[in-house]
Amino acid sequence: MYNLSRRVFVQSTAFAAALGLTARLHVPAAFAGTADEPATGFHSYKVGQITVTALYDGIWRKPHDPAFIKNASIEETKAALAKAGLVTNYVPIPLTVIVLTIGDRHIMVDAGSGAQWQPTAGHLHTNMEAAGIDPTKIGTILISHFHPDHIYGLMERVTDEPVYPNAELVVSSAEYAWWTEPGRVDKLPEARKALGQRINKVFPRWSNFTLVSGEKEVAPGIHLVKAPGHTPGHSAFLVSSGDQQLMVSNDTAYVPALLAPHPDWQGAYDQDGPLAVATRRRLIDRVIADKMLVAGAHFPFPGAGTFTKDGAAYAFVPVTL
Repeated sequence: MYNLSRRVFVQSTAFAAALGLTARLHVPAAFAGTADEPATGFHSYKVGQITVTALYDGIWRKPHDPAFIKNASIEETKAALAKAGLVTNYVPIPLTVIVLTIGDRHIMVDAGSGAQWQPTAGHLHTNMEAAGIDPTKIGTILISHFHPDHIYGLMERVTDEPVYPNAELVVSSAEYAWWTEPGRVDKLPEARKALGQRINKVFPRWSNFTLVSGEKEVAPGIHLVKAPGHTPGHSAFLVSSGDQQLMVSNDTAYVPALLAPHPDWQGAYDQDGPLAVATRRRLIDRVIADKMLVAGAHFPFPGAGTFTKDGAAYAFVPVTL
């Protein structure tokens, strides 16, 4: 579980060192025990010649809800949080966006909440500018899926005008087609109708979408990896440079304090729970086998860590500031 052996700790530290993370970061044997705002809202590290900049957008201190994990109780959820050293009076769900700098190109993965998701989120641009990244220089945005905390940052709050009008927006064709299918909004549950209406009102009139079918290179050294279940076309992105790799898992294992020790738990936001579980196991097994660092949108900031096997489940070690 999270009381990791020395062997696991040393393995995880070696992974981080290989990516140049040890100068300002350490890998603890458990989570930090707090969900407070991080002291710094950005942090950069290297994957080969690619610079990865993690940008903190904010946090959702989610009230406990018996429907949040379909096959676990609130008591079980609290126990998992406690075992990870996290607060238990709510579920801490931070949101991190990453920018990949390849030469003179800035490639962002998702666009954050645009201050339209939770009142404690919406800090992406402040932290982007603090990191020295000009938002107008973002040339490509890789979109994992069409949930509000990942796409509302593409659209201005009131006008729905594009925040990045000159950027190429790359998304799997399966995700785009599912959400924009004629009659889709009528089929959505009530809680998702407003999202579906906004997507169908805005995205079809934008001309800067690139739809990708299959697992293809979407930018130099970056391949789309199919990771369905959370949504029909949910995607991860594999970043490779030299002999180093980073799996940007997005929402495949969104709260690792819960889903590493309990990979078969199905979240309320997993559209196809059994498929999400199968995808989660496949992706985590891959990052373990290939000894790569993995980044997640809702991992503890700076949103990266390592997984190891723990019997039929996994142990997650976050990289922390």
